[in-house]
Amino acid sequence: MSDAVKRRRRGQKEGRNRWSASPVSNEHDDGPQGALKRISTMWSSFRRGRRERGKVEEPELTEPAGPTAADSASQQHRYASGQYFFEYLVVVSLKKTKDGNSYEPQITYQFPKRDGMVRKQKEEEEKTLKAITLFCFPEGISWAPLTEYCSETFSFVLTEIDGSRRNGYCRRLLPGGKGARPPEAYCIISTLACFGLFSKIFDEVEKRRQISMAMIYPFMQKLREASFPAPGHTVEIKSFIPESGTEIIRLTRPLDSWLEHVDFLTLFRCLTDEEVLLVFAAAVLERRIVFIANELSTLSQVIHAVAALLYPFTWQHTFISIVPEILIDVVMAPTPYLLGVQKHLLDLVTDQSDLLVVDVSQNKQETFLVSIGDEDAILPPKLKAELLGALSGRQKALGVEGLNRVVSEAFLHFFVRTVGHYASFIKYGASGQHGVFDKRAFYKAIDSKTTRHFVKKFIQTQMFDLFIQEAEQQQPGPQQGIFHNKIREFQDRKKKEKTKKH
Repeated sequence: MSDAVKRRRRGQKEGRNRWSASPVSNEHDDGPQGALKRISTMWSSFRRGRRERGKVEEPELTEPAGPTAADSASQQHRYASGQYFFEYLVVVSLKKTKDGNSYEPQITYQFPKRDGMVRKQKEEEEKTLKAITLFCFPEGISWAPLTEYCSETFSFVLTEIDGSRRNGYCRRLLPGGKGARPPEAYCIISTLACFGLFSKIFDEVEKRRQISMAMIYPFMQKLREASFPAPGHTVEIKSFIPESGTEIIRLTRPLDSWLEHVDFLTLFRCLTDEEVLLVFAAAVLERRIVFIANELSTLSQVIHAVAALLYPFTWQHTFISIVPEILIDVVMAPTPYLLGVQKHLLDLVTDQSDLLVVDVSQNKQETFLVSIGDEDAILPPKLKAELLGALSGRQKALGVEGLNRVVSEAFLHFFVRTVGHYASFIKYGASGQHGVFDKRAFYKAIDSKTTRHFVKKFIQTQMFDLFIQEAEQQQPGPQQGIFHNKIREFQDRKKKEKTKKH
């Protein structure tokens, strides 16, 4: 690492030490420091909250607005989610600093205005909004006016102090006008995770922005009044555009709602099947993984896709799809993480050890820039071959939803084969008491030596521990859900095979 990079890292570390351990203050903080305190507290409280509560509840919108509950049964089913699309939309613009030598992101538009909040709520909201500006323009102050800029869409996650999560969807584009000008970002904050649907919303926002900023308001108002549709259903938004008249925008939610925030296409475009399995192996053992790319959209789509491969388990540690430059020292954290880092910060990442650094950018020379070296030996060989065989079927899949289904079922079957027998080892006592999981008997029951070796490591992860905690609190009997349906299908197939042998 060069002396310049070392000085830069040392300076960033010294600057961050002033705030990284600080609690969120009730005093008003100007500049990015208050936002950074906010982000730091979010991370630590989220990890602590997940451990203490075992499960994070889906938060309700703090300011619900829109129509009353539908009267007819069909409408109630159609809007079974009972939630609304978003909390607010902000526009983040790059404004020149006072010295005129650089730019800083500032919120120049917000809908709706958050009125009627008490002082503490308002201060907390302001800190969150400042944090949003960092994620919309994670590159920092290194901007110059542009005449051409390809718009891109990406997402990030904000974790609140109570452990609840809000999703940030961002579309960066070059505003209308003549001559060189800096890009601006449109950001929607929502508790809902549905990347494809919000991308379509941004298409409509961008179309209206080219006409006038004033055209955005009525469309977003109509959207805010509409309920988020249930899986597989469509909501229609009527919106007037000058010279075009009234348009009807149809927003359809995917039937497989647990995959609606995922696009596996980008992941498999950036990595080969074998490389995806190496990344999956590191993720399933909760290691530190950094993804490198130039494009923000690539980073956010890849990191969300990797997290989705772990279903029915959930990543429990630090998860930052796009790390702002000012927060790059998070790579030095000793705890597990999934991080997305832009390529110009690569020198600040590759001096770390005991982690996996994956280059998912175009025209890369090599994929794994840093690795521990044992990633290829983590998964059981036979199950790895089955995964590769199942993934080859994605070539015949139709569309994004078809691809998502093939990929997700391949990895779901892997977990069915390795830990699908877990329920048989939860022992229940008297009626009403929670079950107790017999960990040792569970992995001892696995016949395959290589599978047993893998499972013995996997059951030590937090994601498995939380999964079992939730299972112990369930009442005995058949469980519902995609994973448990696959377990029953697998067990029925094994019984039929055994019957045929006899």
